[in-house]
Amino acid sequence: MTRSDRDASLARAVRLREDGLREEARERLVELSARFPGDAEIAYQTAWVHDALGLEADAVPYYLRALAGSGLGADDRRGALLGLGSTYRTLGRYPEAVATLSGGVTEFPEDNALQTFLAMALYNVGRAHDGMRLLLTLLAKTSGDPDLISYRPAIEHYAKDLDATELNATDLDATGLHAVE
Repeated sequence: MTRSDRDASLARAVRLREDGLREEARERLVELSARFPGDAEIAYQTAWVHDALGLEADAVPYYLRALAGSGLGADDRRGALLGLGSTYRTLGRYPEAVATLSGGVTEFPEDNALQTFLAMALYNVGRAHDGMRLLLTLLAKTSGDPDLISYRPAIEHYAKDLDATELNATDLDATGLHAVE
């Protein structure tokens, strides 16, 4: 199979998945993956279709192959890290989810989806405090809600220390927090 044949076959399989013909797409992608076991892009698309079909356990080896290989663009690599981390979490493999998603956040620090899924996985491993801190920081950073914008400094401050119950006047001035009456 030539490179152009490979590209055309992959494009057809992805189109099938996008058109909702996931089982047919899966069959084609599994076949392509067997023909090109070192192809990271094919492995990623094969993992994705397994996830879309609710076959998370079957998706894992394809995600691992995609991430171990070369040739994934940044968007696909980010998607593979998110997909694998989320899949681990769905399967109850929480420590692996935290490790994968933490690596993803390190590699793609501005990706809010990776951070959100990491927060969920942190909760699952008993690190609710860390997960809540991450979610509050993300909420403060990304929300356009006018009700939240006015409290952004307070949310950011408390995200750093969720157990804080009292601030002195110096802290209030430094953080921009206002006393509630």
